[in-house]
Amino acid sequence: TPGHSPGCICLGLEGGSLLFTGDTLFAGTVGRTDLPGGNGAKLARSLRRLAALPGDWRVIPGHGPATTMATECRVNPFLAHRR
Repeated sequence: TPGHSPGCICLGLEGGSLLFTGDTLFAGTVGRTDLPGGNGAKLARSLRRLAALPGDWRVIPGHGPATTMATECRVNPFLAHRR
């Protein structure tokens, strides 16, 4: 899931419906793209991929509180229009 930084990944555990998003996706926002190697267009593509995941998947970000894909697709301004 590039965009925040080169080599950035998310790890999903399908059996447990868990998604570890690191600095790609946070509750209510996304990772910065203004640091060296950040790329807004790549992040937008990564977010489209994440928005296609089932809504019951629990999101564990690199910082801040956990959330779900359904919540983020509803309230996160970077994801709401992508589903």
